[in-house]
Amino acid sequence: MTSQTTSQTNDDQLDPLMVAERWMLDGRDVAVATVIETWGSAPRPVGSHLVIDTDGNFSGSVSGGCVEGAVIAEAADVIASGEPKMLEFGVADETAWRVGLSCGGKIQVYLERVG
Repeated sequence: MTSQTTSQTNDDQLDPLMVAERWMLDGRDVAVATVIETWGSAPRPVGSHLVIDTDGNFSGSVSGGCVEGAVIAEAADVIASGEPKMLEFGVADETAWRVGLSCGGKIQVYLERVG
């Protein structure tokens, strides 16, 4: 195996969409979350992906860690129902218990079942 092939394989392992493809080929049900819009200071750019399977395994990031748990929880419903969801996260002013972005921005995430 050449170093270019090794490098490409390592890059594929880090690309969430390639991970999703491998998981689907393995027979897993998969959801993909995609950042479709950001406002203000956002931890991940538009186009960032998080992929989740039915067992809660995940790869990628839509927020640098601050809302991934909520997206993973919503993914279980999306995988089961097949119905996509639009999720929005931002600073939670009204309650400290709600999931929010500590960076002060907002993100909109489209979550869909694939495969």
